[in-house]
Amino acid sequence: MAELRRRETLTTRLVTLLTDRIADGTYPRGEKLPSEQEMIDEFGVSRTVVREAIATLKAGGLVSTHQGIGAFVLQAETVPPFRIEETQLDVVREVLSVLELRIGFEAEAAALAAQRRQPEHLAAMRAALDQMQAAISEGEDAVEADLAFHRAIAEATENKHFLNFFNYLGALLIPRTRLQTFRCQDQSRIAYLARVNGEHEAIYAAIERQDGDSARAAMRVHLAGSRERLRLSLRESNALPA
Repeated sequence: MAELRRRETLTTRLVTLLTDRIADGTYPRGEKLPSEQEMIDEFGVSRTVVREAIATLKAGGLVSTHQGIGAFVLQAETVPPFRIEETQLDVVREVLSVLELRIGFEAEAAALAAQRRQPEHLAAMRAALDQMQAAISEGEDAVEADLAFHRAIAEATENKHFLNFFNYLGALLIPRTRLQTFRCQDQSRIAYLARVNGEHEAIYAAIERQDGDSARAAMRVHLAGSRERLRLSLRESNALPA
């Protein structure tokens, strides 16, 4: 746990530093960020820390990434009206609190998405699910694809406030980016991620057939299950009192 907490602290610090550089113009809007290797050399962190930091900035609407090219600062400046400080997520109870927030917010988003989804929304969800499955098969993390799936659902509500709220929460919505829950569980990393994606498939199926009640229920089952798996695994590792 000490090693994990250290990595999370490094990621949080790098996110803060990069955000400050974007805000003060050191990294101008529309310009490319330094490469992964340049950040590794400058900040003395691992490639994993750099990638997690970039994923957080992307989820927060500050940067976009282009495969094989790199990350770019987005042109439009966003001023979030709501934000949870990342440092709070060092406290296990805060992670569980964010999951409780997700249950209410994303369950209703799934129901609305089922009513309003368009072919392009379904295509985006399907692409994210396929990307996540490919990442699992290759033994990679699937945080980006996980975020993309949930973001596509927010987009399918056709209510900009759902999407904006999702982007403000950003990578905080995926608890394993903060605690790497699969490391705390008996099941393997691949089995854990496969289970998560199986739950995603149930949500997708309900949205595809425009069954709002089932979509809401499937999302609630998915997120409540994540909360309880995290709670149980942390209790077993003595990180959370009964």
